[in-house]
Amino acid sequence: MNQHDVPATEGANSDYYPPPTAFPDGTKRYRGFVLDVLSSYAEALETAPSELHQPERQEVNAGLVFRAGRELAVALGYPDLWCEEHGSHITRTLAETRIILQWMTTQDLSIYERYKDYGAGKAKLYTRILDEIPEDARSSAFLDGVRELRKLSHNDESIDYRVVDTRDSFSGKSLRSMAEEAELLDLYRHVYQMASGTTHGEWWSIENNAMERCLNVLHRGHLIPSLHLNVGGNAEFAWAWVQQFYSIVRLSMNALGTDPEVVESIFAWVSDESDGESDEPDAAPHGE
Repeated sequence: MNQHDVPATEGANSDYYPPPTAFPDGTKRYRGFVLDVLSSYAEALETAPSELHQPERQEVNAGLVFRAGRELAVALGYPDLWCEEHGSHITRTLAETRIILQWMTTQDLSIYERYKDYGAGKAKLYTRILDEIPEDARSSAFLDGVRELRKLSHNDESIDYRVVDTRDSFSGKSLRSMAEEAELLDLYRHVYQMASGTTHGEWWSIENNAMERCLNVLHRGHLIPSLHLNVGGNAEFAWAWVQQFYSIVRLSMNALGTDPEVVESIFAWVSDESDGESDEPDAAPHGE
């Protein structure tokens, strides 16, 4: 079946399925708020000390922040994701980004170039893996993807000099080790580790979220799959994402040495909108 063969009906049991979660009052603004923070961050980058001959620190900071912000902005458009089960990948991404960025601030500046080189090596590795696909299975879109990956490896077309680092991370350390060195072990243990368990499908999470007890007493209470979707739309959960993201942005600005007065000026609208006096939003913005 392809996408054009999907029946027009909503399904034989459509009355049983819960409808998509609606936006709780005052939460449609969350997505726009995050995009505004990203815009202000991009503006602040222009005032950060620039090292044109060594741009890696700014590039890596900007890339990691924007990657997290883009994922968060999309998730905030779908209230069904605003819960522990369906939003675990967002929680995990935000915690991972915070740990990596903060750990990098404790290292020599060469760590940013190492991070980029590690990723370029991965692009080369994935290109080699894709070369294993049989010729008759290679569509034009597939070939376009291979060419893009080959370009992202930043390897020379004639001389193969790109090293593929096969370690588990760019630093040679586990994320837990980086978190401990960055004094963020609690964040790793209480947030990242739990979210990873859900994202990777550890049994405790599957049992809690996707299974239920059979009600037939003769079946000894065994577990069966559940079609009861976890209710999303948890505004406090979603706003906690926004707060964590905002703290990541401020961390990045500090790491880049941006003038604090300039940062405060560019982000002054945040305090106005959240009705708070701290440099982190502590109340959800109101309005649609």
